[in-house]
Amino acid sequence: MDLGLNDKTALVFGAGGGLGGAIARALAREGAAVAVADIDGNAAAETADAIKAAGGRAIAITWDLADLGVIDGNLAKIADAFGEVDVLVNNTGGPPPTPAAGQPPEQWSKHFQSMVLSVIAITDKVLPGMRARKWGRIITSTSSGVVAPIPNLGISNALRMSLVGWSKTLSREVGRDGVTVNIVLPGRIATKRITFLDEQRAKRENRPVAEIAAESTASIPVGRYGDPDEYGDVVAFMASTRASYLTGSVIRVDGGMIPSI
Repeated sequence: MDLGLNDKTALVFGAGGGLGGAIARALAREGAAVAVADIDGNAAAETADAIKAAGGRAIAITWDLADLGVIDGNLAKIADAFGEVDVLVNNTGGPPPTPAAGQPPEQWSKHFQSMVLSVIAITDKVLPGMRARKWGRIITSTSSGVVAPIPNLGISNALRMSLVGWSKTLSREVGRDGVTVNIVLPGRIATKRITFLDEQRAKRENRPVAEIAAESTASIPVGRYGDPDEYGDVVAFMASTRASYLTGSVIRVDGGMIPSI
């Protein structure tokens, strides 16, 4: 199946990590030129180098989402290299595990800026070009916590949920311009983030990490953690010309883990 991405430019955040890296590689395999953005410049470079070694087109950009002042300059770098952004994948890092109660206001404010405000600000910068070209994809990767809040991820559950409301509202505003806006959320995908969360839970409960992982796996109908590439392939389809009628949706890639409809 031709996904129609050969002449498209994609910007993927968190692309030095497990999920973001898989998304960047999937888009590159389908022919998109990919701007690989991450706060860790070395990690971004590794993903970009892997894409280029496989015959794809990529540049690495060190990008701290908490710094709104770098947006214009970084977008200019991408435009110089490949052209304006056609596919934006908003994939932010998660806050540390915390209960919902008792967190200081500055903690909420810090993560709101890097997880929510940054996503909105960057999207607002690329949208005019997408609307003028009558084609664009805005895909925001969140968490299964927006459907079934995850214990001890209070800040993450709350802030990521705000992106769902924003995304749905935006989809209704730009649909007639050929721009789709969707949310994609992972279940238990085998990344460093999931390993970290399993380790933190094991410490809290004074249990072996292997026991925590086995318990989590048992709750997934397909009987395993997901592979990052499985997640990346779903996002690549959502970004494609074939997905032009998919907008305002929340797509789960969770192996059936989330129990609700």
